Amino acid sequence: MDKKQDVIEREEVVVRFAGDSGDGMQLTGTLFSDTSAFLGNDLSTFPDYPSEIRAPQGTIGGVSGFQVHFGHRQVNTPGDYADVLVAMNPAALKANAKWVKSGGTIILDEDSFTPRGLKKAGYETNDPIKEDHLEEFNIIKAPITTLTKEALKNLDLDQKSILRSKNMFALGMVYWLFERPLKYTEQFFERKFENQPKIIEANKRVLEAGYHYAETVELLTPTYKISPAEIEKGTYRNIDGNKATAWGLIAASEKSDLELFCGSYPITPASEILHELALRRDFGVKTFQAEDEIAGICTALGASFAGSLAVTTTSGPGLALKSEAIGLAIMTELPIIIVDVQRGGPSTGLPTKPEQSDLTQALYGRNGESPLVVLAATTPSNCFHYAFTAAKIALEHMVPVILLTDGFLANGSEPWKIPQMSDYPNIKPPIVPRGEKEWMPYARDPEKLARTWAIAGTPGYEHRIGGLEKDELTGSVSHDPQNHEKMVYLREEKVNRVVRDVPNQQVEGSQEGDLLLVGWGGTYGHLKTALDELRKEEALKIGLAQFNYIKPLPANTGDIFNRFDKILVCELNRGQFMDYLRMNHPKFNYLKYNKIQGQPFTTIEIKEHVKKLVEVNHYG
Repeated sequence: MDKKQDVIEREEVVVRFAGDSGDGMQLTGTLFSDTSAFLGNDLSTFPDYPSEIRAPQGTIGGVSGFQVHFGHRQVNTPGDYADVLVAMNPAALKANAKWVKSGGTIILDEDSFTPRGLKKAGYETNDPIKEDHLEEFNIIKAPITTLTKEALKNLDLDQKSILRSKNMFALGMVYWLFERPLKYTEQFFERKFENQPKIIEANKRVLEAGYHYAETVELLTPTYKISPAEIEKGTYRNIDGNKATAWGLIAASEKSDLELFCGSYPITPASEILHELALRRDFGVKTFQAEDEIAGICTALGASFAGSLAVTTTSGPGLALKSEAIGLAIMTELPIIIVDVQRGGPSTGLPTKPEQSDLTQALYGRNGESPLVVLAATTPSNCFHYAFTAAKIALEHMVPVILLTDGFLANGSEPWKIPQMSDYPNIKPPIVPRGEKEWMPYARDPEKLARTWAIAGTPGYEHRIGGLEKDELTGSVSHDPQNHEKMVYLREEKVNRVVRDVPNQQVEGSQEGDLLLVGWGGTYGHLKTALDELRKEEALKIGLAQFNYIKPLPANTGDIFNRFDKILVCELNRGQFMDYLRMNHPKFNYLKYNKIQGQPFTTIEIKEHVKKLVEVNHYG
């Protein structure tokens, strides 16, 4: 049979890899994503893994998944449902079968579907296909473990190393199914295991074995072709949100001509920012792994006093611990960036699952009147831009800035066109020029109200800072009631004036009409996809306003809200942004749509909710 007759061209495909936490599903999904990116596909990924270091093997709680959506057209989400599921054990099948499209393909390692494995996954019979009503799916039962052992039988590897390679067999099968070349993954082996030639050989053998197995079994035909996406010319790479954040901070360091210092305490899902920065000594980056969250931010604040671009990174419970030092940064009016990679809470909550749970804490979680700037990134790649922007605002306005990302952005990835540094502006902090004779520590720029920055240790500019209230000009400790009230309003006004550097909020889709979708942060991809599909399928007059600037809000926020009949605020929390909007723009009626399941929205559920609302608007 002519192989070309068995190839179907598709616009987009979703693949989900699932297995036990030790099965290497995150690496498998990452390698598949990287290969797709090398081939020019647009893509979006969603790693979904448990928080326990080692949940019981073979149980639902220990299932680790990685979903990748890649296509010939623009891709904004990891996809709602998968076309292909790879399930390495019964628990992976039980946990993920509900996320496969009707009639989709499910590839199983049949060696793991033993009575014991089925029982651990919670199956009551020895027929999981029938028990889960999966008869309509294209089920591929492959002896992955057996064939992996066969491929490596002459390589003198221990049993543990052999079994570790079985994820590459599954990857080889999927590469065959979607006509992906093996060479990029083989090059990865050669780099990763440079000094372990036997491991390189083992992984190559198993990858090729999976590929050729898929080629010989008729059940995996036809194969699918996804052509490269039509994207703007430039140099691209695949990047996740944490790496993009780290690189945005490094770019700000270069543009401000200040050394970058990051004092942090490791916490999921923010730790990779510290890891990435620690690798960049070649850019002059200094990192310090502190003994706790409080020490992390305090070292950063000290570095700021000493004239560095100061950063600390954290997640929800860590932000709570940093709250007193953030107040000190507000009081001393020193620039610092606090990157909060949000996760499900409260307490340790759901550390590996996404949730927009820290907005209220970022805005108000401190004692006293303590305003600061709050920004939110919306995609993995634009974490670079908003990390840079957070640094620019902090340094030029002499304020602390909290940058909110989340686990979905931090671990998810997408192609990123590497920007030219010449496209980014220089950053000009108000450092006191040498020779300034009339300098006062809290003298301010009349436009921004930013105080000047005298680097500690500069002869002639010795001054005192601290947490006690200070005189509005000299910085001396002051308990004068009128001065305190003046300083409270002044600090608030200084943050409000940042709005002069905030671009107008943009609306995608209809500029006026039935309904405005409102989101912030990492929900952008799902809201954007829902918007596009609703406008195409239902001809609805709806728009989307996805906010990056939270405090202060863009100046045209009220003007936008005036143009729509209904405003629907969608968040992965109980409605924190809606409450904030209601407080700042009380004349509008807000509807809310919330999800608090440690999972992102699906496009389908947003569309269904919007259709109900617009139907009520027309006929209610």
